Amino acid sequence: MTTLTILEFPDPRLRTVAEPVEVVDDEVRQQISDMFETMYAAPGIGLAATQVNIHRRIIVIDLSEEQNEPLVLINPEFEVLDNELHRYQEGCLSVPGFYEDVKRPQQIRVKSLDRDGNPFEFIADGLLAVCVQHEIDHLNGRLFVDHISSLKRDRIKQKLDKIHKAQAQHA
Repeated sequence: MTTLTILEFPDPRLRTVAEPVEVVDDEVRQQISDMFETMYAAPGIGLAATQVNIHRRIIVIDLSEEQNEPLVLINPEFEVLDNELHRYQEGCLSVPGFYEDVKRPQQIRVKSLDRDGNPFEFIADGLLAVCVQHEIDHLNGRLFVDHISSLKRDRIKQKLDKIHKAQAQHA
C-alpha cells in the first residue's frame, strides 16, 4: 500500500468533477487500499479520490476509533430523507486546521457499489450522513468551504496560501 499526497485548498484539481467507475477491478481495489492508508495516516474519517488526485467516484470512510469499520462507496448517490438541516462543525483533510459550521440534511439514503462492485444501499444519519455528503461534494468538485461565507472562505484561503508559500521556501 502507498500513502498518497492529499491535495490542499485552493489547489484547482480539487474542483475536478470525478468520473464514474466503469469496472471495479484490481486497480480500483488498490486505489481503495491506498486511500484507506492515506486517510488513516492523516488521520481522518473520510477521503474522496479527488482529494488524492484520482478523479474517479470513490470514497472511503471509517468513523470508528479503532479504524476497523471501513466503508467503501463507489459511484455513490444519495437521497435526502429529512429536509430539516442540522448544523455540524466540519473539517477536511484538504483544508487542514480549519473547522466551520455547515448545515446539511440529517438523514439520507445512500446507494453505491461496494469494493467488489456489488450494489448496496443504506440509511445514514448523524455523522455518517454528514461525512457521506461531504465526500460526495468532493467528487462533484465542491469543498466544505463552499458552504460558508465568502469572507470566511477567503480568510482560510489566505492563511493556507501563506502556509504553502512558507513550506515551499523551506523545501
